[in-house]
Amino acid sequence: MATDKVEELSAQVMGGPARKTPSTAPAEPSPPRRRARDTRSGAQTIIAVALVLAICYFAKLVLIVLLVSILFAFMLGPIVEALERMRIPRPLGSAFAILLVLALLWGLTYFFYNRAVSFAQDLPKYSHTIRESLGKVRQQASVFQKTTQEVLPESKEEKGTVRVQQTSNWSDSLTHSAGAVWEAALSISFIPFLVYFMLTWQEHARAATVMLFRLENRNTAYVTLGRISSMIRSFLLGNLLIGVVLSILSMAIFAVLKLPYFYFLGVISGFLSLIPYLGVVLAMVPPLTAGFGHVHGTGLLAIALSVFALHLFAINVLYPKLIGRRLQLNPLVVTVSLLIWGWIWGAMGLILAVPITGALKVIFDHIESLRAYGAWLGE
Repeated sequence: MATDKVEELSAQVMGGPARKTPSTAPAEPSPPRRRARDTRSGAQTIIAVALVLAICYFAKLVLIVLLVSILFAFMLGPIVEALERMRIPRPLGSAFAILLVLALLWGLTYFFYNRAVSFAQDLPKYSHTIRESLGKVRQQASVFQKTTQEVLPESKEEKGTVRVQQTSNWSDSLTHSAGAVWEAALSISFIPFLVYFMLTWQEHARAATVMLFRLENRNTAYVTLGRISSMIRSFLLGNLLIGVVLSILSMAIFAVLKLPYFYFLGVISGFLSLIPYLGVVLAMVPPLTAGFGHVHGTGLLAIALSVFALHLFAINVLYPKLIGRRLQLNPLVVTVSLLIWGWIWGAMGLILAVPITGALKVIFDHIESLRAYGAWLGE
């Protein structure tokens, strides 16, 4: 309407009739064409997702190293920023933070290694009890096997069949294992250097990433990167606090139960309990192993129940309070993401699944065409 009025006024000024310009609005596509377009778009989305998952599967070692480096960079970011406020140059502060973490890891490894050696030396003292327990399990298993053979006897064809089993070459297996270990060690050696350059070039990388987008989308990209950074830092800090709380509670319970090296077992059990789903099982193994010979059936049951109760307390109380508000992911999405990334990357997939899914939700929430997917991922 405003355009028509402008044209009429200009025509009156020029002394001629107003000319109507034809409408340039695109015509709505017909329903068959719309359905074909939606089908084509859905097929392209499925192909794109399958291609991304294939890349994640075949390039898992490189991607895991990159993501772990990013997590370490976010963990050390506050330390570097604090040193920078003290007028220490960022490259020097980044190197100091990395050396501090390496020294801390070396000290913890040395401490836990000495405790593990002492624990292994004390293990023969109660190995007789472990052998008796394993003997009972084997006896029950043999009885069950005999009962199964009596119920399901072998057929005449199976009795006269000679089975040939190919023995594996131990040298080939050892060579393959050594090659995999060397490849993993070589990839891990890149992490300190990647973390250093991520810390020193953080602002440049963020600004350059924002400049990759169009001018009208740069503000959205800048806000999205900031939200992802805040989410990852909250996730790491929350997991660290939960691990410390579980370790302290585990050490107190194991000390009451008079387990040897309760401080060593409490830290391991507390942080193992953070692993999604498998954590409750893995956290029971160290204290139950140490409990043989020192505590009896009731004590072992108390250990298992206490670890299980601490895991439930962390998942239902600590995790929603410290992490859940920032991630805002529903339990179904978390379970599916653990299944998918665990299948693609194994144990590391279980650790990285939640921050990856949380980052995807932040991206979906800030892109108008993908907000429906973000709502589906949310609570």
